Amino acid sequence: MNETAALPTAPLRARAEIDLAALRANVRALRAHAPGAALMAVVKSDAYGHGAARCARAAVAAGATWLGTATPEEALVLRAPGAGLPADVRIMCWLWTPGGPWREAIEADLDVSVGAMWALREVTRAARSAGRPARVQLKADTGLGRGGCQPGGDWAELVGEALRAEAEGLIRITGLWSHFACADEPGHPSIAAQLARFWEMTAYAEERGVRPEVRHIANSPATLTVPDSHFDLVRTGIALYGISPSPELGSPADFGLRPVMTLSASLALVKRVPGGHGVSYGHHYVTPGETTLGLVPLGYADGVPRHASSAGPVLVEGKWRTVAGRVAMDQFVVDLGGDEPEPGAQAVLFGPGDRGEPTAEDWAQAAGTIAYEIVTRIGTRVPRVYVNEGEDG
Repeated sequence: MNETAALPTAPLRARAEIDLAALRANVRALRAHAPGAALMAVVKSDAYGHGAARCARAAVAAGATWLGTATPEEALVLRAPGAGLPADVRIMCWLWTPGGPWREAIEADLDVSVGAMWALREVTRAARSAGRPARVQLKADTGLGRGGCQPGGDWAELVGEALRAEAEGLIRITGLWSHFACADEPGHPSIAAQLARFWEMTAYAEERGVRPEVRHIANSPATLTVPDSHFDLVRTGIALYGISPSPELGSPADFGLRPVMTLSASLALVKRVPGGHGVSYGHHYVTPGETTLGLVPLGYADGVPRHASSAGPVLVEGKWRTVAGRVAMDQFVVDLGGDEPEPGAQAVLFGPGDRGEPTAEDWAQAAGTIAYEIVTRIGTRVPRVYVNEGEDG
């Protein structure tokens, strides 16, 4: 993880400012959307590029009672004493491969996902070795077609074997869960179909004696727009960081959310060039006339998408500029149209948007991707600078 608690004495080449007050407010807004359910703050992939430990602490302070990660390694870092999280916060991880650190997860009191018989066999062996039961959540594939157990005979076998392991004291079945495929597409027929299948699969397990602490299927878009999916727990990922899961669903402001990350850099160079001057690799941009160019010291090694070449928006001294030509590994150029800001002037790639700057969604549109990818890909060369760490008054 790449966390910078305070500004160093030297000016920063670039920075990703993380507004923890915005994150706490987003947690409260999401809890209001699902008042009858507990909230899991998903902090996988270093909290979508925002910094897992800091964001986890802020989310818990605002009322999240669960944390979610993809890999067990991510979860184990959060359970370590240095993460500064309360011992009673539940942490779940779900992306396992054979031979994973099952025993370490059991000893760290993590909730682990099991969606196949091989995983149940491995976790029960680890529980015998650890001398304590594993906290296991059974995952149902209700239609996404990724992880999880298929309905019918496969689910019946998994539930039956899990109940036998629970009777032996090897596991505790703490949850039943699944994941939507198209909750970010309003009205998609798969949403109702998956919800019905989840009801069927959880009912089957409960009729045979499973008594889960939580049942959950709602991700960020379902939390915001499918109240019937809230069950006992909602898993909020991208919405936690103030980004709408889909522009079709609404803007962040429509849901009472505020983007948490602002990415900016200091101009490294400003120079005047004549018309007809090629810019960056391949000369895909040629100046239409005499102008000024600004050099922004961020590139695809920092997570700026190369697909946004000649398209990505940047705010410089109150004006939107566009990437001129190719995004390179460490830098790109903007055409300043004759303006001459001083070297060191701030170039804002994206932020909340309420000060005139582009947003992560604007960059997603420019790169032909989704805003999730824009924030998650910001690399470790860019320091995270945390603001508003204190509790809200």
